[in-house]
Amino acid sequence: MSRTTRTGRPPRVLALADDLSGAAETAAALGPHDRTVRIVLGPETAPPLDGEAVVLDLDTRQLSAGEAASAVRDALAHADGGVVLKKIDSLLRGNLATETAAYAAGAAGVVIAPALPVAGRTVRDGVVHLHGAPLHATDAWRAEPRPAPESVGAALGDVPTRVVPLSVVRAPALTLSGRLRTLLAKGHHPVCDAETDADLDAIAEAALQLGPNVRLLGTGGLAAALGRRLVGADGAAPAARGLPTAADAARDGTGHAEGDGTGHAEQDATAHTERDGTGTPGRPLLVVVGTAEPTAVAQIAQLVAAGARHVPLPAHTLTQHTPTDHRARHTRTDHRAPHPLVPAPDGITVISIGGGGVVEPGAARGLVAGLARAVAEAAHGSDLVLTGGETARRVLDTLGVRELLPVGQIHHGAVHSRTPDGRNVVTRPGSFGGTDSLLRIARALRPPPRPRDVAGSTRPDHPAVPPASFAPQGEPT
Repeated sequence: MSRTTRTGRPPRVLALADDLSGAAETAAALGPHDRTVRIVLGPETAPPLDGEAVVLDLDTRQLSAGEAASAVRDALAHADGGVVLKKIDSLLRGNLATETAAYAAGAAGVVIAPALPVAGRTVRDGVVHLHGAPLHATDAWRAEPRPAPESVGAALGDVPTRVVPLSVVRAPALTLSGRLRTLLAKGHHPVCDAETDADLDAIAEAALQLGPNVRLLGTGGLAAALGRRLVGADGAAPAARGLPTAADAARDGTGHAEGDGTGHAEQDATAHTERDGTGTPGRPLLVVVGTAEPTAVAQIAQLVAAGARHVPLPAHTLTQHTPTDHRARHTRTDHRAPHPLVPAPDGITVISIGGGGVVEPGAARGLVAGLARAVAEAAHGSDLVLTGGETARRVLDTLGVRELLPVGQIHHGAVHSRTPDGRNVVTRPGSFGGTDSLLRIARALRPPPRPRDVAGSTRPDHPAVPPASFAPQGEPT
C-alpha cells in the first residue's frame, strides 16, 4: 500500500457522487470496520479526518452542465491530500463529460474504471456492456432525452482518454502501473476495461501506487475495490464486510435475477437483524418508489402480496402544483382520497407514481419533486425505503436531513443508513435489484418472528414461513 497516514490508520477519503443512491452505495463500499464513513447531503465544510471517508452527494444528476462542473470544483477544495474518488453512474448518465473535465483539472490524471460486475455491467474495449450487450444497444437510457453513448470515451466528450485493455489489466502489476504512468505522462486519462471484481482490485491497487495527485473515477465497483485495498494487508474478503461480489450476485440474485421473495428475504432478515440490531418497532415503514424502471411494478406487487398497503399517486397530481403550494396540495389530495398518505402504524405503506404509462424523457424530475412533496408529512414519522437517487434526495431534503451514517447493505445497492435522530433509511438505485428487492429490504428492516419450540425457545434452524402481513417486530435502534 502506498497511501497510509503517519498513525498507520487508513488514509482519509473524499468521494463525490452525483446522486444520493450512488453516494450511499459508495459509502457502503468504503466502510470497513476500522473507518468512519459519513454521507453528506449538500456542501461539506471541512475535509475528511485521518481514517475517515466522507461521501458527498453533489446532487448534480439533473443540473445544467455548468452548474454540475461548478459543484465538482467547489467540492475538490476539501481534497486535502487523501484519496479522491468520483463515483459515476454505471450506465454513464448525468453530466459525465463536464463533471469529469472539472474533476481532472489540477490533477496529475484520472484513472477511470466504470465497470460494475455485481450488476452485470462490464467494460470491454472501452465500451460499457449491460449483461453482455453494448449499452447503446439496450433500452437502459429510455428515460433520457438523448441516446446512450457508444463508448466511455464518447460519454466523456473532450476529455482525452485512452483504453487500457483487459490483457494489460490482467498482466503483472508492474505492467499495468507502467501503462497507467505512460498514459498519464502523455496527458491521457486511462479508461480501464474490467469484467470482474479481481480486475477492479488490480486497477485500484495500481492507481494507488501513482501518487496522491492521481484521482479515481468509477462506479461502486471501483469504490468497493478501493475499500478492499485500503483495509490493509489482511486480505479481508468483501463478504466479510457485508459487501457482495459478482459471484454472490450470481448465486443469490442481487443483480436483476428473478426471485420469489421468500428464501432471500428470510436470510436477509436474519443476517441483517443479527448484525445491525434492526427490526424493532415504534415507527411505520414508508416505501417511496420514484423510479421509472419496469421492475418496480413487480417489486411493489410482491410487497402487496405479502400484506403491504399500496397508494399510487396519479402523475398529473404530482406536477400540477408548485413547491410553494404545500397547503393547497395536501388539501386537494386529501379531498380525492381520505387520508391516502397516512402510513399504516403496524405495517408497510408503499407510495408510487401511478398511471401505468411510460415516463416521458425529461419529465421524471418534476414527478419526483411532486412525489417528495406529497409524502413529506407521512415521511416525518417513518422509517424510509427510497428507490432512485433523485427520489431519495428530494424526500430527505424535504425532511431537512443533511447527513446519513451507513450501517450496511441488505443487497447490492440497497444501503441501510441511519439519520442523526436514529431513523432507518434505505436507499437503492432505481435500476438495481430483482423483483424481490423491496420485499427483501422490508423484511430486513421488519423481520417476521421466528417459530418457537414447545419450551418457547427460538429455532433458527427452522425459518418461519413468510407471514401475510408485516407487523413490526420491535423498535429500531
